[in-house]
Amino acid sequence: MTSAHAITLKTYGAVFTALLLLTALTTGVAFLDLGSYFNTVIALTIACAKATLVLLYFMHLRYSRPLTWVIAGAGLFWFLIMITFTMSDVLTRETVTGLIR
Repeated sequence: MTSAHAITLKTYGAVFTALLLLTALTTGVAFLDLGSYFNTVIALTIACAKATLVLLYFMHLRYSRPLTWVIAGAGLFWFLIMITFTMSDVLTRETVTGLIR
């Protein structure tokens, strides 16, 4: 199957450079003391931006059919369900077992 849109090497290079800069930004933020909550929020925000770039350009989702977007969205929805189940387990362990940390 051929794609109607070809992604140029210049675009790949720009995306790769953006990924490298975002990785450096993540490393730089890790050395700042913003509190455990804000460090995590910033790191996850940068990780989501990097994942979006990878999905759109390296996995060619940007120029794909709408059905491919639906399937990618379903995968994201399933991932969020699994994270919700995991977090509900982790966040209630202390109250169920009665352990004090």
